[in-house]
Amino acid sequence: MTTSAPITPLTPTLQRVAQHLADGLTPAEIATKTGLSVATVRQYIRDIRESLHCPPRCKPSVIVHRLFTTQQLASPTTDRPTPELSPDQLLLLRAVAEHSDTRNIAVAAKIAPADLPAALDQLLADTNAQDPTQLVILAHGWKLLAAERAHATRSGAGQ
Repeated sequence: MTTSAPITPLTPTLQRVAQHLADGLTPAEIATKTGLSVATVRQYIRDIRESLHCPPRCKPSVIVHRLFTTQQLASPTTDRPTPELSPDQLLLLRAVAEHSDTRNIAVAAKIAPADLPAALDQLLADTNAQDPTQLVILAHGWKLLAAERAHATRSGAGQ
C-alpha cells in the first residue's frame, strides 16, 4: 500500500533513471543507454519505489503513475489523439496504473480475474499501447489519469 507520508524528492541520478522509466524503457534498456549495470539500475528503481512509497515489487506502470501523480516528473505530452474509452475501460486503466497484483487489478476494475487478460489486451489494442507501462504513460499524456483523481482513489494503491 502507498502511504500518506511525504514523498522524498528524487536525487538527480534517480530522476534521470525515473525519466527513462517514464519513457517506457526496461531496466536492461536503461542500463544500455546510461552505461550503468543492470544491477545498479534495478537498485535505483528500488530506491525510486521507496521514495514514492510504492510497495515492493510493484510493476513499472505503478511506479510511472506515481512519478507523474506526485509530480516528481512532468506529465508527458502526446500527439496521439485521445481514444474513446468506455467507463469500464477507464476503470481498468486506473486499476492498471494503481495496482500490480492481477487479482487486485481485476477487483479494482470490477471484472473477473479470468476476464482480465482479454480486457487488458483490448484496452492495449484500443489505445495502441505496447504494454501497461506505455498505456499509463499515454494516459497521462491524454490527461485520463489526473493527479487529483489519483490521490483521491489511492487507498489500496499499488498492490
